[in-house]
Amino acid sequence: MKKIKKLKFAALLAAVMLTCTACMGSVSDTKETIHTEERDTLFVHYIDVGQGDATLITCGDEAMLIDAGDNDKGTAVQMYLEKQDIDSLKYVIGTHPDADHIGGMDVILTKFDCETVLLTEEEKDTATYRDVVDAIRYRNCKRIAPEIAEEYTLGSAVFTILGPMELCDDSNDNSIAVLLEHGENRFYFEGDASEREEADILETGIDIQADVYKTGHHGSKTSTSDELLADVNPTYAVISAGEGNSYGHPSAEVLNKLRAAGVQVFRTDEQGTIVAKSDQTEITWNCSPSESWQAGEPHGSASGEETAGEAQGSVSREEMAGEAQDSDLKEELSEEIRTGDEQEEIVHITESGKKYHAAGCSYLKDSDIEISRTEAEAQGYEPCKICE
Repeated sequence: MKKIKKLKFAALLAAVMLTCTACMGSVSDTKETIHTEERDTLFVHYIDVGQGDATLITCGDEAMLIDAGDNDKGTAVQMYLEKQDIDSLKYVIGTHPDADHIGGMDVILTKFDCETVLLTEEEKDTATYRDVVDAIRYRNCKRIAPEIAEEYTLGSAVFTILGPMELCDDSNDNSIAVLLEHGENRFYFEGDASEREEADILETGIDIQADVYKTGHHGSKTSTSDELLADVNPTYAVISAGEGNSYGHPSAEVLNKLRAAGVQVFRTDEQGTIVAKSDQTEITWNCSPSESWQAGEPHGSASGEETAGEAQGSVSREEMAGEAQDSDLKEELSEEIRTGDEQEEIVHITESGKKYHAAGCSYLKDSDIEISRTEAEAQGYEPCKICE
């Protein structure tokens, strides 16, 4: 009788052990599945840095950062990265050397291990740009100038360089533009590229169709040409702009284009930081699209991308006109410029860069500022290559 009980107990014990082994195998398989899913998941964080740009992209164990906001946003971006458990960056891209894009980058380069920094060869005579260069040297980061059609891997994702095709006088049109692909999902970024660089991007012949379009230049009317929007053909658009910014971003013109195309819009000025999640087939968001379609209203001082501490030379009458809050005063000052310089050749300067353009120059834009050639040269401006 005792022998029979022992046999039954042994059989029961064997069955329990077999069941536990199967369970452990199931748990192990589950853990492996979760790990695989995490490795194949892409997150794109459009960080709210006010009037500026900063985008964190993670895929598996690898991360990259595109821009880092203005000078006073470096610590905020650092804290955001730390909250996401980021301790190193495989790539850091400074789209172009305007302060609202690379102002906080020296902090990031100093606080995190950064494998590769992508910057164009454009240099800018500002403390902001020098701080970034010094940080690259201090941390001995690998700095490379991107080339069209070059591809880089980030976990299970890959991004391709779309621009700039060549450097020009306008820093915005020297923006590094990239297309990020993750399985079937595609994300497009172009910094502050205007319609001029957008035309160059279209000429590359690279397929830029994307599910998500990060609008150029914070939703400014200088970007998002009809041709580019048609080629990108996005389902979603993200606008990074500061609440109540003085530039009037985003513009009604761009919002109307997006609305007419049936694009769902997300905005950092209204919704804060926006996060997109890609599983290679579907994109989900941390919030619903904006429904306000409210354009920005230009006001106050909007005198370019440089901070006041970086402005070169004395304040000109043109800057006074740009800072005047009353539209009648703007017209009065503009008229004073014209009448006071009627014996002088009138040229045009951009908000960034150190080149001036004569009437009829192909580089001229509606946003250029009128000034006499004498004053332009006194402030260090030189003729562009066409106007020489």
